[in-house]
Order: sequence, then structure tokens, then C-alpha cells
Amino acid sequence: MQHGSSLSSSSTPPHAVLMQAAEWYACLRDGKASAEQRSAWQSWLKQDEMHSTAWRYVEEVSRSFEPVRTAPDSRCVVEKLHTANERLHQRRRVLAGVVALAGTGVASWLSWRQSWLPSSVLALAADHSTQTGEQNQIVLADGSRLWLNTSSAIDVKFTAQARHIVLMSGEIFIQTAKDDMDRPFTVQTPQGYMRALGTQFNVRMDQDCTQLAVYEGAVQVSTAKGQNTATVQAGKQVHFSAQRIRHSMDAEQAREAWTKGVLVADNIALRSVIKELGRYRKGYLGVDDAVADLKVYGSFPIHDTDRVLKMLASALPIRIDQPMPWWTSVQALD
Repeated sequence: MQHGSSLSSSSTPPHAVLMQAAEWYACLRDGKASAEQRSAWQSWLKQDEMHSTAWRYVEEVSRSFEPVRTAPDSRCVVEKLHTANERLHQRRRVLAGVVALAGTGVASWLSWRQSWLPSSVLALAADHSTQTGEQNQIVLADGSRLWLNTSSAIDVKFTAQARHIVLMSGEIFIQTAKDDMDRPFTVQTPQGYMRALGTQFNVRMDQDCTQLAVYEGAVQVSTAKGQNTATVQAGKQVHFSAQRIRHSMDAEQAREAWTKGVLVADNIALRSVIKELGRYRKGYLGVDDAVADLKVYGSFPIHDTDRVLKMLASALPIRIDQPMPWWTSVQALD
């Protein structure tokens, strides 16, 4: 499920209720609904508190997609968007100054161990970042290659003593190069530090956890708290929190395939495929519980999410419902 809502995952209504709310929203959004329809909607809202929660959820997701369409004066909207863009650039300059101060040691409060700024805010001052559905490949100063996945942000800190990457949000794949100065290559997340030992590896942030998958060489992991360490060899992956490192398992092919624009599904549940696909798609993407456990096999182009949904619909007993352009649901066939 991908959305722009600030509601917590614990308060997210069931998919079926969300779809009811979305259908009501689609019916009412153009202001042409009849009095009977509006009365029926009010009755539906009052039937259950979960209905009201679902309605607020749909409103939040839809809010960023609606302004230009509903505005009576499109020129005024464009001017406001331009002003907002200028303010965004100003905020980026201010945040960049804050980060620069922190780098000098004057403001140690901006350490990862005391991070009070959300990653979405820190990303405004990031050296490199991507938006939803975007990917980017970077050649670093030492010749190392780095790929940024969708909705990701990093800072690059190269000095005479070290090569250091701070992952603020999202996911990166790194192919390190041999350094003439023999500087260590490290990656940092809020959960800990990773030191590359001549390698290719993937790092993904997921709420309070970091996932590391190694495909060549090895990576040494140290947690931010608890002083736990481990060396992850090629072909293995681990998840770790700030306190501990979970057991090692085989590295997923999917965590390397995304750098080639491919989403790999090898006998995994449809709910997992939809969740992953939602990372590359703006708006809401959900799946009906009735079909969420169907197994999926294949390779799919992550840069064309509409095509992926059509491919899934042609191979599985599902249909794709889209009551609004930014609201998509995978449903069971009637």
C-alpha cells in the first residue's frame, strides 16, 4: 500500500472499507451528486467510526492530487505553486546551512543517535535524492558507483581519511572502487554503520530497521546501540535495528534487480508484490484480502506500474479497479 497519508499504519482501515470510501469520494468530488446520494453518504459515515477514518484517509491521499483540477483560477494556482517552489528552495538552503554547522561539530545535536528531524525533512538538504518512481545512478569521486532507488536521499561525505555515505531515506545499491588513498568506505543509517570490504551491496531503510544484502565481497555491520557487530558475506543478507542484528539469510535477487529496472517475484504473495510496486507509484495502491495471498512468479518493469498491473491481471484471477486516477485497487474477480 502506497499513500501520502499521515495516519499511522495501526489506524489504517481495512481495504474493503477504504474502497467504499474511495467510491463515495469519486461520486461526490465533482459537486454534482444528488441530494439522495449525499444523504446516503452521510448515513454511511455514521454507521461506523471506521467509515469516518477511511473517509479522512481518502481525503488525505487525494489532497495533493486535487488542487489544480478544482481551482476556479488556474493562473492563480500556478503563481502559488511558483511561490511555494521558491520557499522550498529557501528551506533547502537553510537546512543545508544547518547540516554544514553540524558537520563542523558546533551543533552535535544533529547526530544520527539524536536525530529529531524526520528523514523527509532532512532529504530537502540531501546531496542526492529521488522522488517517487525515480531512480538515479551516480559515479562518486573515487570511481565507486551508487544507485538511488525510488524516494531515496543520501549525503556523500568524502574526506582525506574516509569515504562516507549517509542514507537518509529509501534504498541504495553500491559498487565500491579501489581507493588509491586506502580510505575505508562506510554507509550510515539511524540503525548503525556498514563498512564495505571490497564489495557490491544493497542497503534499504524500512521504518526502524535496515536491510543489508551483499552480492560481492563482504560488509561489516555495527549497530548504533548495543555494540553488536557482524560480517555479512557475499550471497547473504541481514536485517538490523539499533540494538541487534537478526539472523543471516540468502540475499534476495530482487534487491539487486531493481538497479536494472526490474521487480522480481519468485513465489511470493501478491500483497508483497503490490506493496513493493506501490513504492514506485504515486497515490494509493492496495489489494483485496481475498486475493492477497495468491502466489506471483515473474519479472516486471518497475518503471511502468500500469503495465505491471495489467500483466498481473492477465495471469491471476484479479481485476484492477480505479475509481480515481490516483486510487488503484487490486480486487478479486466477481
